[in-house]
This record gives sequence, structure tokens and C-alpha cells, in this order.
Amino acid sequence: MQTVLSSATKTVAIGPDEPFCVIGERINPTGRSKFQEKLRAGDLSRIEVDVAEQLAGGAMVLDVNMGVPLTDEAELLCAAIKMVQGLTDLPLVIDSSVVGALEAALEVYQGKPLVNSVTGERERLDEILPLVRRYGAAVIALPNEEDEIPDDPRKRLDIARKIIDVAVGQYEIPLADIVIDPLAMPIGADTTLVNKTLDTISLIREEFGVNMTLGAGNVSFGMPDRDALGATFLPMAMRCGLTSAIMDARSPVMVESVKAADLLLGNDDWGANWIAAHRAKLRAAADAEAAGS
Repeated sequence: MQTVLSSATKTVAIGPDEPFCVIGERINPTGRSKFQEKLRAGDLSRIEVDVAEQLAGGAMVLDVNMGVPLTDEAELLCAAIKMVQGLTDLPLVIDSSVVGALEAALEVYQGKPLVNSVTGERERLDEILPLVRRYGAAVIALPNEEDEIPDDPRKRLDIARKIIDVAVGQYEIPLADIVIDPLAMPIGADTTLVNKTLDTISLIREEFGVNMTLGAGNVSFGMPDRDALGATFLPMAMRCGLTSAIMDARSPVMVESVKAADLLLGNDDWGANWIAAHRAKLRAAADAEAAGS
């Protein structure tokens, strides 16, 4: 099953037989005080740097979040969407918890985006799914309800089933346009949580065959050497059925880990992508050496 996203000129397919989709997480002010200050002042210039760095790192889709307190999020998100679409042809994830901001951003977006996100509360489903349907978008669904994240993978599966039933049955959203987030939790809080996430991925793949994504950084939150943990976790999750992740595309070790897993899991025919990436690194090293001589 493929989830197809697009900009005005470029299409990206997420699927179990496709290369793992790296969704760049960086255009997000959370935890970035200087970026927040600039955005409050109406200065979006840092976005250009974030886009360039993520493109260089190998992002295939970009997440755009403008959740800055004391701002008009709808206005800011629309401005950011327009700016990013002027800088790159990559499809985008429109990321907001504010329904009005989502609707405004969907109105200006060119192409078919991925909406991040909806949860299992009926009120949220009835607010967001009509927008997804109206604008022909795809949507990320989190199997939690009323701020409760179920500990049991089968409970998460039950909520995912509920969301899918409402989205497909009531709102006629194609199953392929529903991307489930199996809920990655920090191992610093409980070292059993990754196994529960992996079990959830396997259960969802077995029952629905839908595409899945998650915030890769959630797993390592609060721990040292976070990139190493993420680079180990992602191939494990890919083997269970994860097909994309919202992650730091600037991290070579994490991006290389998913490209290596693509090759080893049979999603890189003849190793073409792996070899091309290696040759690009050699060229970049040679160019750097020549520039320094």
C-alpha cells in the first residue's frame, strides 16, 4: 500500500516496497528559543537555512510546524508553507494542533500534503478528518485518547482500528491516506517502551497494512548519544513495518542507518541508492580537499 504525497511538481510515495521516507523535522520552533524570537518578530529567514540543511542531509519530505506562543499560528504557518514551497519541491507535512491553522495552511498548500495529526478522541476526528477529506490530504493518526497513551500495544491497535473505521467508513478517506503513528516513547523513562512500540508496529502492519511514521527523536529523549540510539532503533522498526519517520535529516548516522536498512531489507534494487550516496560522499570529500589546498 502506498501513501502518495506531492508538491506542485514532485511526488513522493511512502510504502513497504519503497525506500524509507525521511521526513525532516527541523522546521519546528519547539526547544529553539532564538528561532521563536525571530518568528515572533516576523523573521522567517532561519527557515531557508533549515530547508537547505535538510535537503543536503537527504530529507524526502519536510515537516513544517509554527507552534509559537503569542503569535497568530495560522498566519505564521501559511507564510512558512509558502516560503518552503518556494525553496524546494519536496512535499510537506503540515504540523499543527490548531484546527484553524491546519485549515488555513491546507488552503494555501500546492499539492497533496500530510496532516500531522489526529488522535482517537471523537471530537478531534470530527474536527480534522473533514479537512483532510475536503483538501484531499493524507493524515497521521495517533492511537491515543484524551491525553492517555495506552501502555498495551493491543489497546493502541484498538484505537487505530477506531480511527480507521471513522476515517474510511464515515469520511470516505482512502485507507492508503491514513498513516499511523505507533507512539514512540522515551527509553529514559522505561526501557521496555521500545519493545512496546515495535510490537504495536507489527500488530498494525499485520491487521491493516497501512504506512506508519513516528517521531524518531522521542525514543532517545533525555539520553546521551541520541543519534546512535536513533540509528539503531530505526532499522529495527523498519523490519517490523515502519515506512517513514519524522527525524533529524541533518544526522548522517541516522540517515545512513535507514539507507543501509533499505539495502539489507531489499528496498534498494542492486544497491543503487547506497552506491550513489557513497559516490556523493567521495565527491564532497574531494571537493573539500581541493578547496582547502
